[in-house]
Amino acid sequence: MTHQPPHDTGHSHDAGHTHAHDGHTHAHAEPDDATLAALDPSAADRDLSPGELSRRNLLRAAGIAGGPAAAAGAAGMVGVTPAMAEPGGGRPEGAPPQRPGAAGWLAGDHHIHTQYSSDAQYTVLDQTQHGAAYGLDWMVITDHGGATHARIGVELVNPDIRAARTRLPGTLIFQGLEWNIPAAEHGTVFVTPGRNEVAVLKQFETDYDGSVNNASSSTVANERLAVAGVQWLGQQMDRKRVAEALFLANHPARNGIDSPHEIRAWRDADPRVAVGFEGAPGHQAASLPAGYGPGSNRGYYGNSPGANSFPGYPPESYRTWGGFDWMTATVGGLWDSLLAEGRPWTISANSDSHVNWSDTSRRPDGSSSEQFARDGRYGDPVYAGQVNLAAGDFWPGFYSRTHVGAARRGYAAVMQGIRAGQVWVDHGQLVEQVEVLVRPKRGRGQGVTLGGTLQVKRGTPVEMVVRITPARRPNWAQFTPSLNRVDLVRGAVDPRPARSDRDTFTAPDTRVVGRWDTSGRTQRFELTRDLGRVEDPFYVRLRGTDGNVSQPGYLGADVDAEGPRLDPAGDSDPWLDLWFYTNPVWVVPTR
Repeated sequence: MTHQPPHDTGHSHDAGHTHAHDGHTHAHAEPDDATLAALDPSAADRDLSPGELSRRNLLRAAGIAGGPAAAAGAAGMVGVTPAMAEPGGGRPEGAPPQRPGAAGWLAGDHHIHTQYSSDAQYTVLDQTQHGAAYGLDWMVITDHGGATHARIGVELVNPDIRAARTRLPGTLIFQGLEWNIPAAEHGTVFVTPGRNEVAVLKQFETDYDGSVNNASSSTVANERLAVAGVQWLGQQMDRKRVAEALFLANHPARNGIDSPHEIRAWRDADPRVAVGFEGAPGHQAASLPAGYGPGSNRGYYGNSPGANSFPGYPPESYRTWGGFDWMTATVGGLWDSLLAEGRPWTISANSDSHVNWSDTSRRPDGSSSEQFARDGRYGDPVYAGQVNLAAGDFWPGFYSRTHVGAARRGYAAVMQGIRAGQVWVDHGQLVEQVEVLVRPKRGRGQGVTLGGTLQVKRGTPVEMVVRITPARRPNWAQFTPSLNRVDLVRGAVDPRPARSDRDTFTAPDTRVVGRWDTSGRTQRFELTRDLGRVEDPFYVRLRGTDGNVSQPGYLGADVDAEGPRLDPAGDSDPWLDLWFYTNPVWVVPTR
């Protein structure tokens, strides 16, 4: 495998696709529920209890407003990650409590399309009702960016989203959009609800969307436009137009047009905004065998290298591995190369729902591209009279879930949890819950969880404690999954390789260092691992599987002897190949 040098003029991109503070947290006392509620900018004064309102007034008197920095100040938790330096001039950022608060783990999906996308069909209420019924706590509506959406779609969908919030008061429903990233692929952009949500999204799409601005080719100017878009979103937070704004790249390896240096540039532009990518794409039903399903590639990852692709990516990167994107599924691959630099980068698993497998609806008569361009939407779907087995998507929550550790059940809290990296993902409800704590062996009351950084004196022995609740009831395919194995991945932290080569996409010191056989366990159980004495910075993350299929990882059996399988084309039942992945925990010695 050869690494390509950084370049100023780049790859062009496939037709139809558009292109061009880190936070390590310490083990401190957590703010109480009243403080968390008072600091949440998405909660109006009228929504607070008398005690919470009193706390907010006290904080206001002290000059503390809501938002991540305020939450960090209250908790005493402000820091930088082991990335050691921020080329983009990153700002200090806060982090939520080290363990999820009263809200616990909230399951969600940040990539959902509706009738306001030219290639989708459902109403907002269709998607959100199904998502809530399938167990999701939060969802993001992400209709495709483009000329029609920028002209009228952003405003048109907003009343439907607000109506769904009223109909489903227990579900958090964000408005976002799927950004045509200049010089790259697609990405989710979303903000906290409020009086400026439409204005901010509309201006962002108008000024920075690759399709709207004819900025799809991979040029230096277009790459800079993408960076400017990330920075602009951060400025809207600074100016208090929105409390929170996030960007996550979607299906990053599908066409090979998200180069490593672009991913690093997005993150460095503003680490508060550019926080991660889809570890597993949507369209997971696409590989169901023909006659029963579409008979295509899992995730619709069926492309191959071409003139428009980053030349360093191998042919295997254009396929999913166990349903996960190659950048995430490869131990020691691109995701690990970011983590090994100390760069927090969150993964997610989403539906990318457009048209759903086994559904019985269709677009109404009269639907056409001309009608969509005129009206900015299709009419409400109607009964089709037959089951659609050719669609490649599942309903939100039916198969893929992104679990976020949130201090409370609120819009800002979910976004802060994503930013802090308190995230794990799964397919097919493989497990009910995963909890991770890394702590000093002699400090059993201290430690950090996913997304955090444990700082200890050099030479301190540390351990990892993992508590897993297995699946105890049937999933939506009507069987109870069994977790067969849990893998421990560990990597050294060293920011120097990326400083010399922004297009590096391997982490040579990262590998699977431990496995637990968990077959047959049906009750909540605990796993422990001695991580040794801390001499140099490192990170650890987890992966679990039902154990049905595996193969040596892309970088070889010495790195990953039993990794996910490269998904075969046209005949891959996603329900028989289930995995979960967690975000990392970093450990850094102090002098």
